[in-house]
Amino acid sequence: MSGKLNDKQLVLLDQCEQHIEYVFQDKQLLFEAVTHASVSESRLRSYERLEFLGDSILGFVVCEYLFERFPSWLEGDLTKIKSAVVSRRTCAKIGDQLELTEFLVVGKGLGSRGAIPDSLLANAFESIVGAIYLDGGIDAVKGFLLKHVKTQVDEAVAGRLSSNYKSELQQFSQKRFGMPPSYRLLGNRGPDHDKSFMVSAHIGKNRYPAAWGKNKKEAEQRAAANALAVIQETELPFPAEDEDEYFEKYEGDS
Repeated sequence: MSGKLNDKQLVLLDQCEQHIEYVFQDKQLLFEAVTHASVSESRLRSYERLEFLGDSILGFVVCEYLFERFPSWLEGDLTKIKSAVVSRRTCAKIGDQLELTEFLVVGKGLGSRGAIPDSLLANAFESIVGAIYLDGGIDAVKGFLLKHVKTQVDEAVAGRLSSNYKSELQQFSQKRFGMPPSYRLLGNRGPDHDKSFMVSAHIGKNRYPAAWGKNKKEAEQRAAANALAVIQETELPFPAEDEDEYFEKYEGDS
């Protein structure tokens, strides 16, 4: 790779590394990852090729993570979540969280504060994924991505909850036990403007692992998801480590 980075560029690249929590062995890779084709000496020295690579790596890492996390899900459900997580909208959202606009070379130098469209943010995020892969290999890029992907997967799964889990548990409960499931509000936490609620699902005398939600409806959906996971002997999608504390208080208040 041609061109020597000046001191100002190196300082801002160092700041970028702090934001993304990855230190490059090859600083030129990071510089290319944040450089728009319009200001690069050549399109081969811009983020376009790295974006192409990063897009595929992002898809692979997300697919592998979903495959391992949800062993009982069919291809259709996995595809829906994957599509949401690798979407341009989600990539732009992560790029914004990483404050990549502070470091993009878009015509006025590194760290331009001008308005950056979401499409460019998404491109920059994917190009950084590609750059990290080339710099540190698959383990390095997995470590970087999973910190962000897990949260996006949880949000995508929560969106999927709108109609699936409670109805699935209802059908199972009626068929197996001849009764509908019930849901118990075990408690809540947080200030009035930002409360979370803990709910557990029950079928007869069977109590299933509770889950937190941003509202009672979401908590019930997540509790139903946990119940199905126990029934299907798969990993809990929404574990609540402090469940026993809240359940004991609930029993004491009953």
